[in-house]
Amino acid sequence: MKARFLIPLGIFILLVILLGVGLTLNPRDVPSVLINKKAPEFSLTDLYDPSKRVDSSMMKGKVWLLNVWGTWCPECWKEHAFLVYLKSQGVPIIGIDWRDDTEEAKAMLQEKGDPFIAVGIDPESQAVMDWGVYGAPETFVIDKKGMIRMKHTGALTPTAWRETIQPLLATLESE
Repeated sequence: MKARFLIPLGIFILLVILLGVGLTLNPRDVPSVLINKKAPEFSLTDLYDPSKRVDSSMMKGKVWLLNVWGTWCPECWKEHAFLVYLKSQGVPIIGIDWRDDTEEAKAMLQEKGDPFIAVGIDPESQAVMDWGVYGAPETFVIDKKGMIRMKHTGALTPTAWRETIQPLLATLESE
């Protein structure tokens, strides 16, 4: 008879444990099915010159980053200075300006610095849908063979760079 009261207590304890584990996870950390698969190709209109294209094939044979951003995204503003720093360190970054006002994007890059080798605009989400992007900023690491090796959701931080991305880039550069 007394054991019957232990069942709800056991269920309660199990729920508390599951909730505690769930609270330790990053809700933005959604794994990509594209990891270790061929990066989707894109050809987008250049942010600065609509007669030019920003094409993924321009990075063929190189280790590079693809960063999806927009001026409407507070996290993108937060990471921007770090991206400018990465450019100063020689890290090649292609930007996709996603669903943004191009004049505002140009103004932001002019005011805050342009961390990108090139920026393609994607007002209709044509490219980002292929990459499985669901929010900005998202950054992908692409190897010399054009394979996606990592996806980082949220703003790039010095900690994420130092602990995860930079070692991966060093490994990929040596392959």
